[in-house]
Amino acid sequence: QAVMPNNEINSDFNLSNYHKGKNCVLFFYPLDFTFVCPSELIAFNKRLEEFESRNTKVVAVSVDSQYSHLAYKNTPVAQGGIGNVQYPMVADLTKNIARNYGVLLEGAGVAFRGTVLIDIKGVVRHLSINDLPLGRNVDEVLRMVDALNFYEENGEVCPAGWQKGKPAMKASTEGVSQFLAANAESL
Repeated sequence: QAVMPNNEINSDFNLSNYHKGKNCVLFFYPLDFTFVCPSELIAFNKRLEEFESRNTKVVAVSVDSQYSHLAYKNTPVAQGGIGNVQYPMVADLTKNIARNYGVLLEGAGVAFRGTVLIDIKGVVRHLSINDLPLGRNVDEVLRMVDALNFYEENGEVCPAGWQKGKPAMKASTEGVSQFLAANAESL
């Protein structure tokens, strides 16, 4: 079940159908009404147009119920809520989604701060996991979306720290040699 951007509860939310023809950033967070979580949920929402301009959907998941998600959205930011975020918030009461993506903190029964980048074909292309007290960098998630899009469009691979507009390399021995000869000092 998921709370949708219009605050309706979708009892039959399907991730594959939701992001059909688009990439998807699926991000897990431990719990509603906690400490680091609202900063991340708000940060994703503030950059939602940037994700959409990159042909990418955003979906949040925690082990809370859909009703807790709705209450979290309806709680003002100044009171620890997240406001009316405009991406789906999935309820994972069984913890199976978090377990299947390898982000469940067994024993505590909550998810780590997992970030999963799924391509148009439904293939996981990037996964990062932050421990509970460490908030993620949404700009880094955007960078990974840019890298995936660049690779898909150009066939060139993206080296360490690659940013949109910076040199990439051909996926060959020659390509890496040429790239390193020109760019190793700036890595």
